[in-house]
Amino acid sequence: MPHWLMKSEPNVYGWDNLKSDGVAPWTDVRNYQARNNMKAMKRGEQVFFYHSNIGREVVGIMEVVNEHYPDPADPRFVLVDMKCKKLFKTPVTLADIKADPRLQNIALIRQSRLSVMPITDEEWDIICEMGGNNH
Repeated sequence: MPHWLMKSEPNVYGWDNLKSDGVAPWTDVRNYQARNNMKAMKRGEQVFFYHSNIGREVVGIMEVVNEHYPDPADPRFVLVDMKCKKLFKTPVTLADIKADPRLQNIALIRQSRLSVMPITDEEWDIICEMGGNNH
């Protein structure tokens, strides 16, 4: 099953916001490659929640609850509904990821401005281990 990483600024919409909301749409994605990644997501797939700008760290795992549907603010783009699944025991920082040679090809480093990206099974396992979680 594919895995993903989605970024959000924690001062705009962070882990605690999603946890409080229960299920919420992932909004404000305005990049076509990120949109296409959201279109590829399927219900039940697991997604890293990455706090960008402030923290720069993977804080936990979300789950896709509803697959893509048109964004009412701009129908060229889509939304997917997400819910919190598991908070990491230890957030995995961008510095941690860059320091691990096994993660040298991760999209988070190669395409640092992309807000929604695929994660390989190997990358998923490594980051889950670093976060202190068995997935």
